[in-house]
Amino acid sequence: HLIRKFGVDIARLYADANQSAVRQVCQWVSDAQIACDLERKDAYAYTCRSTRRARIEAEAAAALRLGLEAEALSSAPLPFATAGALRFNNQAQFNPAMYLIGLAAAVTSNGGRIFEQSRVTDIKRHKGWRISCGRHRIDADQVVIATHLPIAGPVHFDERTQPRCHVVMAYRAIPGKAIDGMFIDIDQPTHSLRMGKDNDGALLVVLGAKFKTGQDADVTKRFRVLDKWVHRNMPAGDAAWRWVNEDYDSPDDVPYAGAASPKAPGMYVATGFGGWGISNGTAAGIMIADQILGRVNPWTELYDPARPAPRHFNRGGNSKSLVRSVDQVRPGQGGVIKRGKQKLAVWKSADGTPHAVSASCTHMGCTVTWNNAEQTWDCPCHGSMFSCDGQVIHGPATRPLAPKRLAVNRRRYRS
Repeated sequence: HLIRKFGVDIARLYADANQSAVRQVCQWVSDAQIACDLERKDAYAYTCRSTRRARIEAEAAAALRLGLEAEALSSAPLPFATAGALRFNNQAQFNPAMYLIGLAAAVTSNGGRIFEQSRVTDIKRHKGWRISCGRHRIDADQVVIATHLPIAGPVHFDERTQPRCHVVMAYRAIPGKAIDGMFIDIDQPTHSLRMGKDNDGALLVVLGAKFKTGQDADVTKRFRVLDKWVHRNMPAGDAAWRWVNEDYDSPDDVPYAGAASPKAPGMYVATGFGGWGISNGTAAGIMIADQILGRVNPWTELYDPARPAPRHFNRGGNSKSLVRSVDQVRPGQGGVIKRGKQKLAVWKSADGTPHAVSASCTHMGCTVTWNNAEQTWDCPCHGSMFSCDGQVIHGPATRPLAPKRLAVNRRRYRS
């Protein structure tokens, strides 16, 4: 895909950036002695369809052309039948949360400062940049906006990215049945597999099919579908963990990272990682640091945020949670009702008491959808997520959903 889209030279830069990022992560883990279960593992892209074997072979040829160590195999080392696989040797996996905790400790031990629970609500020009954080202001010559989707800037990345999610489940591993490597299929629906562990032992981690954020009325069903697939295809114990992740895709499958625009000197962005943020994000961080320090970096053109992109790549949707009345909302669930000209997002606590907030996302006004698996309000346009009571969990929104009064059966409730 990258060779067809950009040519061999840019595709080679992409390969180099990601391989360099893997080496850099391993070096940081070693230097800072970060305990994050880092392991060298082979990575596989596989198919279960014989008709897609040719694509595996084409990708292998493209990888070799770019100087990557890759091999086309007749099958993947998995406990179910596959029709072909592409193996990349000596890649790496780790626990990303443990890695970030260790990386943060390394930053602070070297004089860096990290402020949590400090939501930035605005960024404006002011002798450089002025960042608003509640009642506080921070002035800086440079600002890096790495908020998944930028919350500010001269380039409208909300039109140039598409938010999407996957459901993920982690199962207790069956002794002696661990898979060896990292696996992602190229079929639809997609599944990705790897091993991991928590304090209670080994885990099989499985990711399911993607869907657009806020555009699914029943995310819980996706977990049931994934669970059935796992127990049909894999040796797995009880489910120990489950969650929903979110990524932002770009039109050409390459992230946007670096100087935001000539109109905004000193502003840098990083977004559109499309599920490959650990390696691309590391490469982007290295590149942005070089740009700030005035060093030449070979990946600047590759990730250029100002490169041409199709207009309206984003395919926003409508709320999937519209109901006629509060009575249709079950305890522990949510729904969107109309009250005159406004829409209210109504959530009922376990005792059946309804609580209402505005259903209009505070980013650009799209009507939110209730995520019945995560108990959140999700924006179907640009991926913002809010707690059941309207607090911001994930941007680009920076303000909570406003509380609303709700009259039900002659009683008045306030969220």
